[in-house]
Amino acid sequence: MNENKEIEELKQTFLQEYPQLREDDNFSFHCHPKLKCFNRCCGDVTIVLSPYDILRMKKALGISSSEFLGEYTFVPFSPEMRLPIVMLRMGENEGRRCPFVGGDGCSIYADRPWACRMYPLGMASPKDAAEQGEPFYFLMRERPCDGLDEKHPVSVRQWLEEQGLDEYNKYGEDFKGIALHDFFIKGETLDPKKMEMLYMACYDLDRFRRFVFESSFLDNFDIDREDVEHIRGDDLALMRFAFQWLRFCLFREPTIAIKEGIRKKKADF
Repeated sequence: MNENKEIEELKQTFLQEYPQLREDDNFSFHCHPKLKCFNRCCGDVTIVLSPYDILRMKKALGISSSEFLGEYTFVPFSPEMRLPIVMLRMGENEGRRCPFVGGDGCSIYADRPWACRMYPLGMASPKDAAEQGEPFYFLMRERPCDGLDEKHPVSVRQWLEEQGLDEYNKYGEDFKGIALHDFFIKGETLDPKKMEMLYMACYDLDRFRRFVFESSFLDNFDIDREDVEHIRGDDLALMRFAFQWLRFCLFREPTIAIKEGIRKKKADF
């Protein structure tokens, strides 16, 4: 089957099974402890974590990014994988429950991941909204959920605001720019060294900070002194800087300037 035709058929099947919702459309949902299914959706589920998810979760737990990644995540391997995908490791208990969920609910609820905040909504977001249309939402009914039968109407817009998703989407844009970069769209791949750099800069921020401040990095690149102090103590500033570095390091975009003396030495060779 022609690849484009196959993709189009999958798209049509998706749209039939999951009718589109826009931000002003309403749906009914209410989750609370009195539901029989309370917390069941937090087991045996696939949750992909974004860099901002990991930043929030590791700070909530009071541990380093390296500790968080080692204890609570895994990176599935596939020969076709073009960039590392970090997934939350489910527990090995009955029901493979999320390690942060107990009888009373989520222990890091205020810092729960994007995917948990979105549920029961899913979102389809094109790379270029200007050319391909605005993102749309859909209601997921992949498992029994009594909350979907609750008479509690809410608009998509209201749900996004109540769940604090604006902040998550805001800080996800820079990562989206890396993950959906034309480099990958065109089928290019990274060598192992660059793959490791991408993983560190995106997900292991504490290790990336050491890379910046405990190597010759600042001797080679012209970074404003005020910006240096921001990335030294502010995880969000460091994360934004990491994405700039990745655009320079992986795609050779002029997002960071090499110091003039270093540039001249390179030119002499």
